[in-house]
Amino acid sequence: MGSGSWGTAFANVVADAGTADVVMWGRRADVAEAVRERHENPDYFPGIALNPALGATSDAAEALAGADVIVIAVPSQSLRANLARWKEHIPADAVVVSLMKGIELGTCLRMSEVIAEVLGLPPEQVAVVSGPNLAREIAERQPATAVVACAHEPTAVRLQHICKSAYFRPYTATDVIGAELGGAVKNVIALAVGVAVGMGFGDNAKASLITRGLAETVRLAVSLGADEHTLAGLAGMGDLVATCSSPLSRNRTFGERLGSGMTLDEVIAETRQTAEGVKSSESILALARRHGVDVPITAAVVGMMHHDLSPAEALLAFMSRTAKPERYGV
Repeated sequence: MGSGSWGTAFANVVADAGTADVVMWGRRADVAEAVRERHENPDYFPGIALNPALGATSDAAEALAGADVIVIAVPSQSLRANLARWKEHIPADAVVVSLMKGIELGTCLRMSEVIAEVLGLPPEQVAVVSGPNLAREIAERQPATAVVACAHEPTAVRLQHICKSAYFRPYTATDVIGAELGGAVKNVIALAVGVAVGMGFGDNAKASLITRGLAETVRLAVSLGADEHTLAGLAGMGDLVATCSSPLSRNRTFGERLGSGMTLDEVIAETRQTAEGVKSSESILALARRHGVDVPITAAVVGMMHHDLSPAEALLAFMSRTAKPERYGV
């Protein structure tokens, strides 16, 4: 459910695995037709051939009819509204998998929690996929790995077999909290790294932000019940390094443009794809404060994205740690 870059790439992975019939849903009929007839998503991956067996439709009821596994790849802040529209078409025994890496505004819920709440599903029917998943590289069938996390291990193993292909290696885990927090917070850290790059700083600054960013991710995840070792693996450090280092990362690129002098409105107008960290930074900061966890990089990013804090002021707030974020309205 979702024909953006990651939804398309993952659907193609499952089609390449050859273990299941795959139908992709997208809002636009022309995109669905291009995937179905030309085996290409021209909006996100022009020139990249998709598996001819991959079906596509713009009719959500058609896509969901009789589905055993439903994989959702929509912007995280639109998940609840989409689920409300789809709910009557979702089979009661289907496993629902989140590809989304965000925290819901207002509720501070993880995506798996939103799915369970809206659909009334037990833990064994809700899973997440996370890790270093730069969509274009996976669409190009470059080697990649991921974590399939579900509180019910047999469900995770089942999903692992569904999406394992010659170039895509999934590992299983039961720590859903750690996998989701790693995926959500790394987007915020990538924004900060991008800003540093845009300001002209070098590898010392990038390494410092990545390392300290991992530390605040671990603090927050552990406070919510995650296993700290999860954050040392693919869903934590792996995803963080890929997202902070690659020009293919939407969040890193967004931050880089902001750091180079563009205004927030200018960057938003120029960026077609969703940079999840922009909105999720607020909900992650609220979640951290609810649990008494110190997240200075996240606070600085929220200041830049939502409180007119300049990159230079954000750097001062983070580096000095004496400049309280509250001074800037954060």
